[in-house]
Amino acid sequence: MSVQERKERERAGRERLIVATARELAEQQGWDAVTTRRLAERIEYSQPVLYSHFRGKREIIGAVALEGATEMAAAVRAATSAADGPRARVTALARAYLDFAARNPAVYDAIFQLDGGLAYAREDTPEPLKDAFAALLETLGEVAGDGVHPGLYTETFWAALHGLVTLTRAGRLPPEHTEVRVGLLVDRLAAF
Repeated sequence: MSVQERKERERAGRERLIVATARELAEQQGWDAVTTRRLAERIEYSQPVLYSHFRGKREIIGAVALEGATEMAAAVRAATSAADGPRARVTALARAYLDFAARNPAVYDAIFQLDGGLAYAREDTPEPLKDAFAALLETLGEVAGDGVHPGLYTETFWAALHGLVTLTRAGRLPPEHTEVRVGLLVDRLAAF
């Protein structure tokens, strides 16, 4: 292995460490607790080392968002691939999405709530974000219905799921009725 390859591998390892530490800190204490000073202390590198990887917190949030989008797409695909039939796949998709958001609130916020400097719904949208949407579209597109644009249908269903996540987390919807809401969403919006 060349010196250059070793340096690149070490740099990639430091970057993964920064992202993992930011994510862990955000999940434990919220995004306000994620500062370059605190990250530098936790990973035992200087702040200039952090700045050699990320220009600031915004880029770190973006990196967490991209990693999270990849994980969410994998969770949705795993859940839907194990389901038999369109209704079961849509239900599995909804549960996987809501479960991901509940298990990873800081990551969910990085993807959908915070400014990570990422482009959404544009040509220059990063691939992990496009793939997360594609993971939803793969299942929802098949139930959109005649004359309904699959992408617009997926956006609408996704917006409903996002609303459930946001309102439940804010205490506006009681969590004990989540399964009933999922059933209504699947039966009414997906028209099963």
